Amino acid sequence: MPTTDFMPTCAGAAQNSFDDVPEGSMDLQLEGKTALVTGGTRGIGRAIAEAFAAEGANVAFCARSAAEIAGTQAALARFGVRVQGTVADMGDADAVTRWVNAAAAEFGGLDAVVSNVSALDIADTPEAWENCLRVDLLGTVNLMKAALPHVERSDSPSLLAISSVSGREVDFASGPYGTVKSALIAYMAGLAFQLAGRGIRANTVSPGNTYHDGGVWQGIEAGNPELFKQSMDLNPTHRMGTPQEIADTVVFISSPVSSRTTGANILVDGGLSRGIQF
Repeated sequence: MPTTDFMPTCAGAAQNSFDDVPEGSMDLQLEGKTALVTGGTRGIGRAIAEAFAAEGANVAFCARSAAEIAGTQAALARFGVRVQGTVADMGDADAVTRWVNAAAAEFGGLDAVVSNVSALDIADTPEAWENCLRVDLLGTVNLMKAALPHVERSDSPSLLAISSVSGREVDFASGPYGTVKSALIAYMAGLAFQLAGRGIRANTVSPGNTYHDGGVWQGIEAGNPELFKQSMDLNPTHRMGTPQEIADTVVFISSPVSSRTTGANILVDGGLSRGIQF
Protein backbone atom coordinates (compact mmCIF):
# COMPACT_ATOMS: atom_id res chain seq x y z
CA MET A 1 0.00 0.00 0.00
CA PRO A 2 1.21 3.55 -0.62
CA THR A 3 3.68 4.74 1.95
CA THR A 4 4.88 8.21 0.91
CA ASP A 5 3.26 11.33 -0.44
CA PHE A 6 6.17 12.78 -2.42
CA MET A 7 5.37 13.82 -5.94
CA PRO A 8 8.25 13.88 -8.47
CA THR A 9 10.87 16.40 -7.44
CA CYS A 10 13.47 16.11 -6.97
CA ALA A 11 34.22 -0.28 0.21
CA GLY A 12 34.60 -2.71 2.40
CA ALA A 13 32.63 -3.49 5.52
CA ALA A 14 34.03 -1.81 8.61
CA GLN A 15 34.57 -3.66 11.87
CA ASN A 16 31.98 -2.66 14.47
CA SER A 17 33.21 -1.36 17.81
CA PHE A 18 31.07 -0.46 20.80
CA ASP A 19 33.80 0.69 23.16
CA ASP A 20 32.82 3.64 25.33
CA VAL A 21 29.16 3.46 24.23
CA PRO A 22 26.82 4.16 27.17
CA GLU A 23 24.76 1.20 28.32
CA GLY A 24 21.36 1.15 26.62
CA SER A 25 22.50 3.02 23.50
CA MET A 26 24.05 2.05 20.19
CA ASP A 27 26.62 4.02 18.26
CA LEU A 28 25.67 3.70 14.59
CA GLN A 29 29.12 5.04 13.60
CA LEU A 30 27.60 7.70 11.35
CA GLU A 31 29.21 10.76 12.88
CA GLY A 32 31.00 12.72 10.17
CA LYS A 33 29.55 10.56 7.39
CA THR A 34 27.47 12.08 4.58
CA ALA A 35 23.97 10.91 3.71
CA LEU A 36 22.08 11.87 0.57
CA VAL A 37 18.26 11.66 0.71
CA THR A 38 15.70 12.39 -1.99
CA GLY A 39 12.45 14.04 -0.94
CA GLY A 40 13.80 15.19 2.40
CA THR A 41 11.29 17.84 3.45
CA ARG A 42 8.14 15.87 4.34
CA GLY A 43 6.95 12.59 5.76
CA ILE A 44 9.31 9.62 5.63
CA GLY A 45 12.03 11.54 3.78
CA ARG A 46 12.08 14.34 6.35
CA ALA A 47 12.24 11.80 9.18
CA ILE A 48 15.14 10.02 7.46
CA ALA A 49 17.06 13.28 7.03
CA GLU A 50 16.52 14.17 10.69
CA ALA A 51 17.49 10.70 11.88
CA PHE A 52 20.78 10.85 9.97
CA ALA A 53 21.49 14.31 11.36
CA ALA A 54 20.68 13.16 14.89
CA GLU A 55 23.37 10.49 14.48
CA GLY A 56 25.92 13.14 13.53
CA ALA A 57 25.85 12.61 9.77
CA ASN A 58 25.95 15.49 7.33
CA VAL A 59 22.88 15.52 5.09
CA ALA A 60 22.28 16.50 1.46
CA PHE A 61 18.64 16.34 0.41
CA CYS A 62 16.40 17.46 -2.42
CA ALA A 63 12.74 18.40 -2.84
CA ARG A 64 10.59 20.55 -5.11
CA SER A 65 9.76 23.48 -2.84
CA ALA A 66 12.46 26.04 -2.07
CA ALA A 67 10.47 27.24 0.93
CA GLU A 68 10.19 23.72 2.38
CA ILE A 69 13.89 23.17 1.76
CA ALA A 70 14.76 26.33 3.69
CA GLY A 71 12.55 25.25 6.59
CA THR A 72 14.08 21.79 6.69
CA GLN A 73 17.62 23.17 6.59
CA ALA A 74 16.82 25.40 9.55
CA ALA A 75 15.33 22.46 11.47
CA LEU A 76 18.32 20.20 10.84
CA ALA A 77 20.78 22.92 11.86
CA ARG A 78 20.00 22.19 15.51
CA PHE A 79 21.92 18.94 15.24
CA GLY A 80 25.16 20.79 14.52
CA VAL A 81 25.86 18.99 11.24
CA ARG A 82 26.35 20.32 7.72
CA VAL A 83 23.16 20.38 5.68
CA GLN A 84 22.53 21.17 2.02
CA GLY A 85 19.07 21.27 0.46
CA THR A 86 18.57 21.52 -3.29
CA VAL A 87 15.59 21.94 -5.61
CA ALA A 88 15.76 18.98 -7.98
CA ASP A 89 13.41 16.95 -10.18
CA MET A 90 13.99 13.21 -9.72
CA GLY A 91 12.35 12.60 -13.08
CA ASP A 92 15.14 14.54 -14.82
CA ALA A 93 18.23 12.34 -15.21
CA ASP A 94 20.58 15.23 -15.93
CA ALA A 95 19.31 17.19 -12.93
CA VAL A 96 19.82 14.15 -10.68
CA THR A 97 23.41 13.74 -11.85
CA ARG A 98 24.18 17.43 -11.37
CA TRP A 99 22.73 17.38 -7.85
CA VAL A 100 24.59 14.23 -6.79
CA ASN A 101 27.91 15.48 -8.13
CA ALA A 102 27.46 18.89 -6.51
CA ALA A 103 26.59 17.33 -3.15
CA ALA A 104 29.58 14.99 -3.29
CA ALA A 105 31.85 17.92 -4.14
CA GLU A 106 30.43 20.02 -1.29
CA PHE A 107 30.83 17.30 1.34
CA GLY A 108 33.92 15.58 -0.02
CA GLY A 109 32.12 12.36 -0.91
CA LEU A 110 29.03 10.31 -0.09
CA ASP A 111 28.57 7.39 2.30
CA ALA A 112 24.85 6.60 2.37
CA VAL A 113 22.33 7.19 -0.42
CA VAL A 114 18.57 6.87 0.09
CA SER A 115 16.08 6.98 -2.78
CA ASN A 116 12.78 8.00 -1.22
CA VAL A 117 10.82 10.08 -3.76
CA SER A 118 7.73 8.54 -5.36
CA ALA A 119 5.25 9.78 -7.94
CA LEU A 120 2.61 7.99 -5.82
CA ASP A 121 0.40 7.53 -8.85
CA ILE A 122 -1.87 4.49 -8.44
CA ALA A 123 -4.36 5.04 -11.26
CA ASP A 124 -4.21 2.48 -14.08
CA THR A 125 -3.63 5.06 -16.80
CA PRO A 126 -0.82 5.56 -19.32
CA GLU A 127 0.14 8.76 -17.56
CA ALA A 128 0.42 7.03 -14.17
CA TRP A 129 2.55 4.23 -15.61
CA GLU A 130 4.87 6.78 -17.20
CA ASN A 131 5.10 8.82 -13.98
CA CYS A 132 5.93 5.82 -11.81
CA LEU A 133 8.48 4.47 -14.26
CA ARG A 134 10.12 7.87 -14.76
CA VAL A 135 10.21 8.99 -11.13
CA ASP A 136 10.22 5.89 -8.92
CA LEU A 137 12.19 3.44 -11.05
CA LEU A 138 14.34 5.48 -13.43
CA GLY A 139 14.77 8.17 -10.77
CA THR A 140 16.28 5.54 -8.49
CA VAL A 141 18.39 4.01 -11.27
CA ASN A 142 19.76 7.42 -12.25
CA LEU A 143 20.41 8.30 -8.62
CA MET A 144 22.37 5.13 -7.93
CA LYS A 145 24.39 5.40 -11.15
CA ALA A 146 25.31 8.99 -10.33
CA ALA A 147 26.16 8.19 -6.70
CA LEU A 148 28.20 5.03 -7.33
CA PRO A 149 31.52 6.71 -8.24
CA HIS A 150 31.31 8.67 -4.99
CA VAL A 151 30.15 6.00 -2.54
CA GLU A 152 32.73 3.49 -3.74
CA ARG A 153 35.37 5.76 -2.18
CA SER A 154 33.63 5.48 1.20
CA ASP A 155 34.77 3.01 3.87
CA SER A 156 31.10 2.22 4.62
CA PRO A 157 29.15 2.61 1.36
CA SER A 158 25.40 2.02 1.41
CA LEU A 159 22.70 2.34 -1.25
CA LEU A 160 19.04 2.05 -0.20
CA ALA A 161 15.67 2.51 -1.86
CA ILE A 162 12.28 2.96 -0.23
CA SER A 163 9.86 0.48 -1.75
CA SER A 164 6.51 -0.46 -0.20
CA VAL A 165 4.52 -3.38 1.11
CA SER A 166 2.60 -2.86 -2.17
CA GLY A 167 5.72 -4.14 -3.93
CA ARG A 168 5.29 -7.48 -2.16
CA GLU A 169 1.54 -7.77 -1.52
CA VAL A 170 -1.36 -7.58 -3.97
CA ASP A 171 -3.58 -4.68 -2.91
CA PHE A 172 -5.53 -1.72 -4.27
CA ALA A 173 -2.28 -0.08 -5.41
CA SER A 174 -1.09 -3.04 -7.49
CA GLY A 175 -1.16 -1.10 -10.78
CA PRO A 176 1.72 1.16 -11.73
CA TYR A 177 2.64 2.02 -8.13
CA GLY A 178 2.87 -1.55 -6.83
CA THR A 179 4.48 -2.90 -9.98
CA VAL A 180 7.24 -0.32 -9.92
CA LYS A 181 7.79 -0.86 -6.19
CA SER A 182 8.32 -4.57 -6.96
CA ALA A 183 10.80 -3.59 -9.65
CA LEU A 184 12.72 -1.46 -7.15
CA ILE A 185 13.19 -4.46 -4.86
CA ALA A 186 14.52 -6.51 -7.78
CA TYR A 187 16.77 -3.70 -9.00
CA MET A 188 18.37 -3.14 -5.59
CA ALA A 189 18.86 -6.88 -5.05
CA GLY A 190 20.64 -6.99 -8.40
CA LEU A 191 22.87 -4.10 -7.37
CA ALA A 192 23.71 -5.87 -4.13
CA PHE A 193 24.92 -8.94 -6.06
CA GLN A 194 26.84 -6.91 -8.63
CA LEU A 195 28.55 -4.64 -6.08
CA ALA A 196 29.24 -7.06 -3.22
CA GLY A 197 32.78 -7.72 -4.41
CA ARG A 198 33.48 -4.00 -4.17
CA GLY A 199 32.16 -3.80 -0.61
CA ILE A 200 29.10 -1.73 -1.54
CA ARG A 201 25.83 -2.70 0.11
CA ALA A 202 22.38 -2.24 -1.48
CA ASN A 203 19.05 -2.81 0.27
CA THR A 204 15.38 -1.95 0.19
CA VAL A 205 13.10 -0.90 3.03
CA SER A 206 9.39 -1.52 2.43
CA PRO A 207 7.07 0.40 4.74
CA GLY A 208 3.47 -0.49 5.31
CA ASN A 209 0.80 2.20 5.64
CA THR A 210 2.45 5.26 7.16
CA TYR A 211 0.40 8.12 8.59
CA HIS A 212 1.48 11.73 9.05
CA ASP A 213 0.06 15.23 8.72
CA GLY A 214 -0.37 16.13 5.07
CA GLY A 215 0.30 12.56 3.97
CA VAL A 216 -1.62 10.33 1.61
CA TRP A 217 -3.34 8.36 4.36
CA GLN A 218 -4.60 11.49 6.04
CA GLY A 219 -6.18 12.39 2.71
CA ILE A 220 -7.70 8.92 2.37
CA GLU A 221 -9.03 9.13 5.91
CA ALA A 222 -10.94 12.27 4.97
CA GLY A 223 -11.88 11.42 1.39
CA ASN A 224 -12.37 7.66 1.47
CA PRO A 225 -13.11 6.56 5.04
CA GLU A 226 -14.18 3.08 3.93
CA LEU A 227 -10.78 2.36 2.38
CA PHE A 228 -9.08 3.86 5.41
CA LYS A 229 -11.03 1.58 7.76
CA GLN A 230 -10.33 -1.48 5.61
CA SER A 231 -6.63 -0.70 5.67
CA MET A 232 -6.61 -0.19 9.43
CA ASP A 233 -8.49 -3.45 9.98
CA LEU A 234 -5.93 -5.40 7.95
CA ASN A 235 -3.11 -4.54 10.34
CA PRO A 236 -2.89 -6.64 13.51
CA THR A 237 -1.36 -3.70 15.38
CA HIS A 238 -4.54 -1.69 14.69
CA ARG A 239 -2.58 1.40 13.72
CA MET A 240 -0.49 2.80 10.91
CA GLY A 241 3.20 3.42 11.18
CA THR A 242 4.96 6.74 11.69
CA PRO A 243 7.68 8.27 9.53
CA GLN A 244 10.07 8.03 12.49
CA GLU A 245 9.58 4.27 12.72
CA ILE A 246 10.53 3.91 9.07
CA ALA A 247 13.45 6.32 9.36
CA ASP A 248 14.97 4.47 12.32
CA THR A 249 15.15 1.29 10.25
CA VAL A 250 16.51 3.08 7.18
CA VAL A 251 19.30 4.78 9.12
CA PHE A 252 20.29 1.57 10.93
CA ILE A 253 20.42 -0.43 7.68
CA SER A 254 22.45 2.39 6.07
CA SER A 255 24.94 2.50 8.94
CA PRO A 256 28.27 0.67 9.33
CA VAL A 257 26.72 -1.25 12.24
CA SER A 258 24.58 -3.12 9.68
CA SER A 259 27.61 -3.94 7.56
CA ARG A 260 26.53 -7.52 6.84
CA THR A 261 23.11 -6.56 5.47
CA THR A 262 22.92 -6.45 1.69
CA GLY A 263 20.44 -7.63 -0.92
CA ALA A 264 17.67 -7.51 1.69
CA ASN A 265 14.14 -6.17 1.54
CA ILE A 266 13.26 -5.08 5.06
CA LEU A 267 9.53 -4.94 5.79
CA VAL A 268 8.44 -2.31 8.31
CA ASP A 269 4.71 -2.86 8.28
CA GLY A 270 3.56 -3.85 11.76
CA GLY A 271 2.69 -7.37 10.61
CA LEU A 272 0.45 -6.19 7.75
CA SER A 273 1.93 -8.58 5.19
CA ARG A 274 1.14 -12.27 5.63
CA GLY A 275 3.68 -13.98 3.39
CA ILE A 276 6.63 -15.84 4.90
CA GLN A 277 10.01 -14.65 3.66
CA PHE A 278 12.55 -17.45 3.23
